[in-house]
Amino acid sequence: MRLLPEPICNKERCIALLAKASSKSLLRPLHALFETSGLLQSDKFLASELIRAFANSFSDPFIDHARLLLHRLPDPSTACYNHVIRGYARLCPNPRRRDSIRLFIDMRRRIGPSSTPNELTFPFVLNAAAGLGDLNLGRQLHAEALKAGVGDVVYVGNGLIFLYSKCGQLACARQMFDGMPSRSLVSWNSVLSAYAEKSSVDELLRLFSDMRYSQIEPDETSFVVLLSSAAEISNLGLGKWVHGRLIVLPIPMNVQLGTALVDMYAKSGAIHCARKVFARMTNRNVWTWSAMIVGLAQHGLAIEALHLFDAMKMTSIEPNDVTYLGVLAACSHCGLVDDARCFFREMTKDFGIPARMEHYSAMVDVLGRKGHVKEAYAFVKSMPVEPDAVVWRTLLSTCSLHSAADTAGVAGIARQRLLELEPERTSNHVMVANMCAEAGLWEAAAKMRKRMRKRGLKKVPGESSIVVGSSVVSFISGDDTHKSHDQLQQLLHTLCLNARIEACCSLFDDSPFQE
Repeated sequence: MRLLPEPICNKERCIALLAKASSKSLLRPLHALFETSGLLQSDKFLASELIRAFANSFSDPFIDHARLLLHRLPDPSTACYNHVIRGYARLCPNPRRRDSIRLFIDMRRRIGPSSTPNELTFPFVLNAAAGLGDLNLGRQLHAEALKAGVGDVVYVGNGLIFLYSKCGQLACARQMFDGMPSRSLVSWNSVLSAYAEKSSVDELLRLFSDMRYSQIEPDETSFVVLLSSAAEISNLGLGKWVHGRLIVLPIPMNVQLGTALVDMYAKSGAIHCARKVFARMTNRNVWTWSAMIVGLAQHGLAIEALHLFDAMKMTSIEPNDVTYLGVLAACSHCGLVDDARCFFREMTKDFGIPARMEHYSAMVDVLGRKGHVKEAYAFVKSMPVEPDAVVWRTLLSTCSLHSAADTAGVAGIARQRLLELEPERTSNHVMVANMCAEAGLWEAAAKMRKRMRKRGLKKVPGESSIVVGSSVVSFISGDDTHKSHDQLQQLLHTLCLNARIEACCSLFDDSPFQE
């Protein structure tokens, strides 16, 4: 005996109801409706659509419900498996991504006429493996894709490029890209992103040129990748060139592009250009505001950064953890200890943003720079998580700004904890040796340098770089192997000589004996 009126008990009506479900809360009642209709067990397409609706909810309980539905089916289709695998792969926590892999393994074990992995299955599990950073698993999935005969499918290839780049295997990602019989815009963007993460600017630009030559028009993602790469190495010339291409093509300026431009100009030293781009943007998100606030703070414009943060709070956009990093950095520049305390409390209590190690380090820097070394140490001891080496290094560096009487033994504790956590890091030993020497503790400084020699630790030479054309040229202290070394030395000698002449002329002009 049917519990529902006859007009509702048909496949078309059930699918229509599912399509019109505007809220996740309606899915469970619809599931009950389909169960009582008697169609769910007999109609694979209806079962697949219901599983898809639950799996696309981005909610753990609903995706688990989709998995439960999947296991209740006597012969689930490949589409049913794909929906649930994709749902788990898109969730951020690693245990959920592992559920995606487990489900793929279960699918392989239950292989049947209707549940064979296809070209739509592998992009999802490859994405999960990339999120886990599991290279061995990724290689096994690559082999499975080849055995399934879908290795040459373009979106499987895209997934493999993404996997290898996320696992740091740039050569494998490039080999995968070069071997693809056909490439999409996503393929090009994936390999561009891989080179951008490695800061390989020359190869990145060559690939971008090849992309245009292949009649593939770049999109917003392509330009965001280029701008991110320019920001990473502070290559203002490259960033301006990309900005010019955006104007020429023209490509509409959306929030992602605008944010990338603000970030690039701020990190490349052109904070005035970042201001102009920010001011002209009609739509901004939390990352846009954060990029501008952090940029201002890094350029020492702390008061302007804090004013901008106040303006942000007048909008409907809530700050995130990156925003507060910029705010705390601004407080450190200005020595605003009370404000930093308020902002830290506001972040954790009012907005419920969990503090990361960078926030704790920033607070230690604010307190220590202003002379509140004891309070900074108390703050470190009160941390709910074990402080890492960065926190102790920050505390130790702030101790070096004040006298031994002001630090009251905190420097010794920080020094000990830092060397315990990172005993092989050369810069830690150099910092400690220099602090001992500045305090007149010559014996302790000599002991630290002897310890470095005994462990084979060598001071990393200083390095600087400049942008020449589209290339980044690096110079290392004490290195005379550069092909233009002699010419550069001659030029520096000439500049120094001219500086001395200018200084002498200035002294002569200011002489009281001159008429």
